[in-house]
Amino acid sequence: MDSTVHFCGPTVKQLRREWHAAVQRGQSRLIRHITALLEVGAGVPVAAVAERVGVSPSTVYRWLQAFLLRRWDSLRYGTAPGRPSKLTPTQKARLKDLVAAGPLAAGYPTGCWSSVLLQDLIYREFGRLYNAHYVCTLLRNLGFSFQKARFVSDHLDAERRRTWLAAEWPALVRLARQRGALLLFGDEASFAQWGSLSYTWAPRGQQPLVLTCGKRQAYKVFGLIDYFSGRLFSHGQTERFTAQSYCAFLATVLAQTDQPLLLIQDGAKYHTAAATKDFIAAHVDRLSVYQLPSYSPDYNPIEHLWKNMKKRTTHNRYFPEFTMVCDSVEEGLAYFQAHPADVKRLMGTYLDHMAGLDMAA
Repeated sequence: MDSTVHFCGPTVKQLRREWHAAVQRGQSRLIRHITALLEVGAGVPVAAVAERVGVSPSTVYRWLQAFLLRRWDSLRYGTAPGRPSKLTPTQKARLKDLVAAGPLAAGYPTGCWSSVLLQDLIYREFGRLYNAHYVCTLLRNLGFSFQKARFVSDHLDAERRRTWLAAEWPALVRLARQRGALLLFGDEASFAQWGSLSYTWAPRGQQPLVLTCGKRQAYKVFGLIDYFSGRLFSHGQTERFTAQSYCAFLATVLAQTDQPLLLIQDGAKYHTAAATKDFIAAHVDRLSVYQLPSYSPDYNPIEHLWKNMKKRTTHNRYFPEFTMVCDSVEEGLAYFQAHPADVKRLMGTYLDHMAGLDMAA
């Protein structure tokens, strides 16, 4: 018959701490050892414990006797000789597929990989127990990096996006050059009075605090940037965006230029409203409008401008009065209007990528 053994609360807590430490270190033998002690102490029969941890009943009895006699010293193992076993190239290829598919596909109830979860995956699939800290190095060696996810619409039309990049965009660049036109990307942005938060340097352990008025007002800006020169056209307002205000902005841009305008925009309602279509039709001699694929803000380089505008004008700043955020945004717009080269620089990899497509065309 099995002997009855019960551990007191502090002993159980310490055994659990030792077990977690063994998991972090990737010590599979010690994990089985402590698991057996915990289960015997919880009243599980020795034979059942031995089967669960994959050892003989005599080994479980030996571990139990050693713990009763030598306590925590019985859990200390010397360093095993030789290098730890590695995954084979085939196993590494399989691991890459599993990680790329995500933890949900692997049967875990979460959408985020962690080093401990990956450690469990490797042990479950390949029988190799890696140190949880080394798992990160292993993943980097396999071509992975720790990144923040981003949303992408479930309505996104991948084929439409490919067609736009491969055919429509190069054709627009050629047409703009042939006509001596400005090739404009348009979009809008709102700059909230309550400000915006961003990373910054601060003393360790002292999270930066930024005052906020909490008022839900925002300064709204229409913007257009020229793909070739980086020239910025903008108009700020306190009212909401409408087809009428959008047409008034376009009229201002037409008045400020004498070249043909090829305008690329998204499908916002005020971009496609009847009043806007009428305005475009009335100025068809100089204004041509083209739609980006739906749900494709990454194809609009003005998004980079808005990101840097907020970094310059609202991040980690306090605006007790609404006029202060309006003034800050206007100052930022004036800067970028005076520095078109900076606007082109902000387009960054987008310009490089598009230039490659343009050359290929």
